[in-house]
Amino acid sequence: MIFPIHNRQMTTNNRFLGFTLTEVVASSLLLGIAILPILRGLTISQFQNKIIEQKARSRILAQARLDRIKVCSVYHYTDNFIQSDLSLDGLYLCDIDDTSVEANLRKIVLSVGYDSNKNDQLVDDEILVTLSTYIARRW
Repeated sequence: MIFPIHNRQMTTNNRFLGFTLTEVVASSLLLGIAILPILRGLTISQFQNKIIEQKARSRILAQARLDRIKVCSVYHYTDNFIQSDLSLDGLYLCDIDDTSVEANLRKIVLSVGYDSNKNDQLVDDEILVTLSTYIARRW
């Protein structure tokens, strides 16, 4: 069976098929409205990720410094461990407070943070981690 070929005329009377300017503008506007919250969420997520990374790095550096103080205190208990604005790793700074509690007991408080204003001083709003421990005279 052979199908006849019909020469169909366009019903739009020689108009081009496609999108109108109004349709393009409306769809672009809707797309922009949909994408803005996603981009905002990604930006906030990246900022929060940086803060978490700085806190984790501060925690690792603080624990390493505290372990070092514990080891040193075994043989050098009478040494003073107080330090201020000690650079640990690049822009990470450390403050160490050493307080005598009793004759053979001391409290060590260690604060570590990221020097965000790059002035080589650790201020209260830059402190990310604070660890404390007690050390005792062994012999």
